Amino acid sequence: MNDKSPSRAIAWLVCALVAASLYGNYYVYDSIGPVADALQSQRGFSDQQIGLLNAIYSLPNVVLILVGGVLVDRFGAARMTLWTAAVCLLGALLTALSPGFAGMAAGRLLFGIGAETFGIATLAALAQYFVGGKVAFSMGLALSIGRLGSFSSDMSPTWFPHAYAQGWQPPLLIAAAMAAASFGGALLYWWLDRRVAAADKGAAQQQAQPFAWRDLLHFGKAYWFLLALCVLWYSVILAFRSTFAIKYFQHAHGLDLAAAGAMNSYVFLAAVFATPAFGWLCDRVGRYAPFLAFGAALLPVAMALMALTTTSLWVSTALIGVSFSLVPAVMWPLASRLVSPSRFGTAIGLMWVAQNAGIAGANLVAGWLNDRAGASAQNPAGYESMMLFFGLASVGGAVFALVLWLTAGRRSQERVAPAG
Repeated sequence: MNDKSPSRAIAWLVCALVAASLYGNYYVYDSIGPVADALQSQRGFSDQQIGLLNAIYSLPNVVLILVGGVLVDRFGAARMTLWTAAVCLLGALLTALSPGFAGMAAGRLLFGIGAETFGIATLAALAQYFVGGKVAFSMGLALSIGRLGSFSSDMSPTWFPHAYAQGWQPPLLIAAAMAAASFGGALLYWWLDRRVAAADKGAAQQQAQPFAWRDLLHFGKAYWFLLALCVLWYSVILAFRSTFAIKYFQHAHGLDLAAAGAMNSYVFLAAVFATPAFGWLCDRVGRYAPFLAFGAALLPVAMALMALTTTSLWVSTALIGVSFSLVPAVMWPLASRLVSPSRFGTAIGLMWVAQNAGIAGANLVAGWLNDRAGASAQNPAGYESMMLFFGLASVGGAVFALVLWLTAGRRSQERVAPAG
């Protein structure tokens, strides 16, 4: 479908509904961090168990993302968005209402099963209704609004203090309400898509892009450097920020829960505005790899400042925010230039598989390191091994970004890859 059929207004309405659904989804994903301390003090969860609540989100997607795109092609973006939003809602409810750790873990697992395919379906939805440059803009806009959900989750201790004062469960019930709102947005999008399909039969149909293992043989070494960067960088950003940052800020830097949540939230708040701007800048300049290397290099600097110096957390948080804004704005456009259009879906699917495996592993390793060292408010030095782990991983990501720049950073190599 082009962006004028049936109308540009409908296309932007679809974008708004998708963005609203992403907002709720992001809120639920990040809802564990603000209650991590309460889960530990009120329910006796270990750091390893808390890490598992986020790691288990990624574990099923090591396999499921390989078929997620095929399911979207088979059943359509609208239906898959609706179905996976329903799965996410069930997972959020199970997490909030379960009396024990096993039930909460099952809820997070169910949420994870739905959420990543939900992400693929929403991207496919925007691709159906926009063409040309507007695809990137609409996706960037929807992603930015989705990140507001993460910002809101981090700010929830400040916005809903009475809920947090009542214990661990009310904040998770708020997250379940956000999942319900996400489902509502998906339902409206599905209804609108059916109306559009009835008025313009065939316009919203998608071309299936089946996964083939032999396609992996056609990826050049620059792509594999990009994949390695993707795994290491996202593992640090998401495992640290979504699971352990708030607790670390409380115990190692003496912040209260509200201040720690606010500090962590500014990473996503900055990205809401900066990611589209950085994407526009890179498109304007026509270069990607140098910007990617710069953004990746900021992360180990930020981790070192937090762990090794008394520099204000505002400085390290700002650096993480710039990195989190710049790297995603450049990574996916650069991927489209390193592989041919006919294999782009396979390339992105493989990156998401590896990324989820890395995030799951990083959550488990960081939680194990904290438990092993006895990290707590009484023993803030116990977090040193976790910070060393995240620091080394971020350095590895920066090295791969630099190698990628040297390998495929010339302007002639950043052009769109040929078809075939």
